[in-house]
Amino acid sequence: MKSTITDMTIGSPTKHILLFALPTLIGNIFQQVYNLADSIIVGKFIGSDAFAAVGATSSITFLFFALCNGIGSGGGVVVSQYYGAKDDRNVKKCIVNTGFIMLIVPVVFGLLGFTLCPMLLRLLDTPEAIMGDAVLYTRYMCIGLLFVSLYNFLSSMLKALGDSRTPLLFLIVSTIINIGLDVLFVLVIPMGIMGAALATVISQFLSVVLSGVYAYRMNPYFKITKKDVVIDLKMVYKTVRLGVPMSLQFALIAVSSMALQRVVNGFGTTVITAFTATNRIEQFIHQPYMTLAASISTFSGQNYGAGKNDRVLQGYRKGLIIMAVLTSFLMTLMQLAGGTLISFFVSREDIIAPQVIALGAKGLKITSLFYLALGLIYVVRGVLTGIGDAFFALFNGIIEVIGRFTIPVLITAYLGFGAEGVWLSSGIVWLISGVTAWMRYRAFFGSKAGVAAGSVRIIHAGRREHTAA
Repeated sequence: MKSTITDMTIGSPTKHILLFALPTLIGNIFQQVYNLADSIIVGKFIGSDAFAAVGATSSITFLFFALCNGIGSGGGVVVSQYYGAKDDRNVKKCIVNTGFIMLIVPVVFGLLGFTLCPMLLRLLDTPEAIMGDAVLYTRYMCIGLLFVSLYNFLSSMLKALGDSRTPLLFLIVSTIINIGLDVLFVLVIPMGIMGAALATVISQFLSVVLSGVYAYRMNPYFKITKKDVVIDLKMVYKTVRLGVPMSLQFALIAVSSMALQRVVNGFGTTVITAFTATNRIEQFIHQPYMTLAASISTFSGQNYGAGKNDRVLQGYRKGLIIMAVLTSFLMTLMQLAGGTLISFFVSREDIIAPQVIALGAKGLKITSLFYLALGLIYVVRGVLTGIGDAFFALFNGIIEVIGRFTIPVLITAYLGFGAEGVWLSSGIVWLISGVTAWMRYRAFFGSKAGVAAGSVRIIHAGRREHTAA
């Protein structure tokens, strides 16, 4: 029964990080394959206006996803630390209480998003030509927010216990269903952009049902009985204390993306389409960095909870090496094949296709020069999140928001870079955030005694709660 659970406090750090990251990476790639397939189907078979409408909504839907998913991620950090401390009772208690939160928060934000999306889209200066489709798509995404949040909650809990294979399995199933429904609702039954949105919501619902049933049947920590279903305010506080800063960090990134989207929208449909295409490709690029960070976070959380700080440092160094190798490959790919990748998202018959491909390819060449800084952000955040330093993630998010609000306007309007400055500004923001994250890491781990004291506090706190219970 415990075969899906991995103890990362023993064994090779590199092996643990890679073996944990690989299933997660495969799952995230499958998810991005869906996103790409969805975008290609919308762009080629519904039209460039519909594709631009989906792109114009992405920063808003990400905002509401972020506000919910940070709580689940915070609960995952707490679970990984309790698991590293071998405190099984509090592991299950944290799963239950995080679950309570994740049933309430998405409903609240989903209703807010459904109601406020027309106003938010107008604040982003969304062109009227795509406003109707953008509102429709956003509202469907808000309906599916509960399902996305519950799936990410289950995934965070399982990954915190070292099980990255189960989330992979159901992500693959969800992706296959989603693509199939896309074909059905867009090509066979021509429902337009509503069909693409409906396919996403249905597949999200099925993924959370299937993964929840499997987790309950196969993972001993999910064997929840009536006596386990008790609200523990201390555990809620511990989860919220870590989760809220993470939610706010994600939300600030979303707000910064909205600020950038407003600048993009001001350049018209051609630039919106090119920016949406590069965004879809770079969502794919982010996946290996994200999975590496998740792996390092789980590794750091378990070892920090066990008081093995030397292994936390080893995990960080190995993570940097893996990230550098990965960055070299991705940068080369974008420099050589960016135009080919962009061409998948537009129909050759579309009058704006040549401009979109040329501009998108140039944008990818610009941003790829900053991938090393992007990778550094993920590696450092992975370590800091794993050891419970969620407030720095919030601070780093604030830095990114300031950059997104100021740098794009400065570069595009005052320095004369025009539309190309949109992509340059993204790279500069990554660079600033990466340097800030690295400085925080150096400050936190500059004193081994300070790190050890922090670890002891966590372990002792966990033991006191376990004894009191």
